[in-house]
Amino acid sequence: MTRRRWIAEHWDEATATLVGAQAEHMARVLRAQPGMEADVVAGGRVFHAEVAAVTLAKDSSEVRLNLVAELPADPALPVTLALAVYKFDRMEWAIEKATELGVAEIAPVIARRTEKHLAEAAQKRTQRWQLIAREAAQQARRSDVPLVHEPCPLAARVRRPAAGARIVLAEQERTTTLRCLVEEAQEAASEEMPALEIAIGPEGGWAPAEEALFDANGWRAASLGPRILRAETAAICALAVIASCLE
Repeated sequence: MTRRRWIAEHWDEATATLVGAQAEHMARVLRAQPGMEADVVAGGRVFHAEVAAVTLAKDSSEVRLNLVAELPADPALPVTLALAVYKFDRMEWAIEKATELGVAEIAPVIARRTEKHLAEAAQKRTQRWQLIAREAAQQARRSDVPLVHEPCPLAARVRRPAAGARIVLAEQERTTTLRCLVEEAQEAASEEMPALEIAIGPEGGWAPAEEALFDANGWRAASLGPRILRAETAAICALAVIASCLE
């Protein structure tokens, strides 16, 4: 039977501790007792573990586990999604699914066509987005949790020093596909996994000035095909293409 994977809030070389909602669920719903087996992620590593102690309290429940043996873990895709902020329900879905597909980082950006009220509310959403990523990582049995950055203006993200190949998905691009640029980056990286950053625009797409900004800062435009996709669909499609190339 596949054991559920938990993500520890605290750990050292021999033990890991769950607190808050995870501890409550493990203790009250699963009725965890000393000796119960579990898989736990601690410091980006996965361990087979056994429950050592369970403490139930109104505001500070805790489950402490002894780390028994380290287990093999699959690395995240070396991909950052620069995701223009759009309708929050759809964006939350995209964050959840991108996490399941193995994204390493998600960087929300405020684009010119991001609706004003969404741009103003985005800063207050970061903690929720981080929680969604954490829960999705646990569900997908990942050995890590993707980093969800604070929202920032698009220009600030675009002008950051390049850490790898930077690709912007653009509706007007018709000849260069995302797969082509990923394979090119893979060839340039030789035996290493190439680091990639993929920019996905808001509803309505990138404004002409933003397209010029990407071009001026060395980003390359790519297409996902002839169809016009919603932003959340484009994010999932892009990660699927990248995974098919790299994994």
